[in-house]
Amino acid sequence: MSEQNYDVVVIGAGPAGYHAAIRAAQLGMKVACIDAALGKDGKPALGGTCLRVGCIPSKALLDSSRQFWNMGHLFDEHGISFKDARMDVATMVGRKDKIVKQFTGGIAMLFKANKITAYHGFGQLQPGNIVKVRQHDGTEVELKGTNVIIAAGSESIELPFARFDGETIVDNVGALDFLEVPKRLAVIGAGVIGLELGSVWKRLGSEVTILEALPDFLAAADAEVAKTALKELTKQGLDIKLGAKVSATEVAGKGKKKEVVVSYTDAAGEQTLTVDKLLVAVGRRAATKDVLAEGTGVKLTERGQIEVDAHCHTGVDGVWAVGDCVRGPMLAHKGFEEGIAVAELIAGLPGHVNLDTVPWVIYTEPEIAWVGKTEQQLKAEGVPYKTGSFPFAAIGRAVAMGEPAGFAKVIAHAETDRVLGLHLVGVGVSELVHEGVLAMEFSGSADDLARICHAHPTLSEAIHDAAMAVSKRAIHKAN
Repeated sequence: MSEQNYDVVVIGAGPAGYHAAIRAAQLGMKVACIDAALGKDGKPALGGTCLRVGCIPSKALLDSSRQFWNMGHLFDEHGISFKDARMDVATMVGRKDKIVKQFTGGIAMLFKANKITAYHGFGQLQPGNIVKVRQHDGTEVELKGTNVIIAAGSESIELPFARFDGETIVDNVGALDFLEVPKRLAVIGAGVIGLELGSVWKRLGSEVTILEALPDFLAAADAEVAKTALKELTKQGLDIKLGAKVSATEVAGKGKKKEVVVSYTDAAGEQTLTVDKLLVAVGRRAATKDVLAEGTGVKLTERGQIEVDAHCHTGVDGVWAVGDCVRGPMLAHKGFEEGIAVAELIAGLPGHVNLDTVPWVIYTEPEIAWVGKTEQQLKAEGVPYKTGSFPFAAIGRAVAMGEPAGFAKVIAHAETDRVLGLHLVGVGVSELVHEGVLAMEFSGSADDLARICHAHPTLSEAIHDAAMAVSKRAIHKAN
C-alpha cells in the first residue's frame, strides 16, 4: 500500500474540516481532506451534514414554506389577494436539492483552487499520524500527516424504540425529503431541528404535534424569550406538549396507508398518538465510531467525543480535533472557527475560539437568537446583573413589515455595565444577534450599545432601545 505525505491531513469535510483544510492550504501547507459522504446522485458531496442535510437545505425549505404561509396569513394585510394557492412539494424539494448541489460543488472548486487533495471514503487514524483511507472504489491508501485534524462531525441519535426506516420514522434527512405533505406529523424533541422542520410542514398544512420530554420549553434559552416563542409557535398551530415522555412506537399498515402509533406519558397519564410520519429529533452525538484505531493515544470522553484542550489539541503530538466531535456547542459556525484556529496554530500563528461568544439561532418564525448568559444562569452563578428590553411592536420597521412579535433583551453586569448577554425573539434576529457578539468580544458595555447611532427605521433599533432601557433611559417606552 502506497503512502502519501502531507503537512496536514483532515478527516471530514464538514464545516470544521473544510475550513481547516482551506486555511491550512492558504498558509502554504500541503493538505489532504478525506470525506465519505455522497450526494443524492451517488457522487461525492463535500460540506458535511450542515450543507447536505442540515443547515442549508432546512433553510431552503423554511424559506419556501414561509412564502406559502405568508400568502394565507400575511399578504391580505398588504392588500394582496390571490386564488387557489398550492404548494408543489416536488418543486420545493428540487429547489432545495439544487441549492445543496451548488454549494457542495462550490467547496469542491475551492479545494481545487487551493490545491487540496480530496479523498472520498472512510478515514481512520492509525498510530504515528497515519490515516488509512478506505475509498469508495474499494482501494485503500495511507496518508502520513505531520499534523492530523479530526473533524468527524456528528450524527442523529436514534431511539431504541423508534428505529429510523427512512420512510415512516425518520431523522432530519428523511424529513427534508418527504414526497408530499404528511397529514399528521409527530416530532419527538422540541429542539432546533424539531421546531424548524416541524414549522416547515405545519406551514404547508400538516397537523404537527411536538412531544418534548422536558417540562420547560427551550430550557437553554432565556426564560422570557422561550415563553414568547412558545406563545407565537402555538398561535401558528404547532401542538407542543411538554413533559411528554415517549416510551414506544409501532408502525402499522402498508404503502400509503402506513401510520405510526406513538405511546407517551404526560401529566395526564399514558397517551397514544397516531400519525403518518414521525420525526425523531432528540439531539446528535459525535460520529467517532471507527475513526480511531487501537494505539493512537487519542482519548474519548464518556459521551464519545474526542478529548481536547482549549486549543483543540488531543495531547498526542500533531493530532487535533474540531467541530461537533469535540466539546462545546454542535454548531457549524463554532466548527468554522475551530478549523481556522487550528490551521493557524499549526502554522505558528495565534488561534483561539471563545466559546462564551458563540451565537445560537433557531430559524422558526419568529426567529430565536442569543449570545452569552441567560438570566437564570446568572442567578445560579450569583452574578449581579441588570436588564433592558424593548418590544418589536414598538419598532416602526417591524410593524411596517407586519412582524411585530417578540423583543430584544440586553443583560449587563450590575456594577461594570459590561454586556453579559443579548437575547432576542422576533423577525430577523439571526442577523441582529451579532451586535451582542461584537459587544462582548470587545468587552463593550450596555452604554456603548446605547450610544452607537442605529439607522432609522431598522430592526436593530430594538437593540439600541433595549440597551438604553438597561439604565432606564429608553425613549420609546415607559421605564
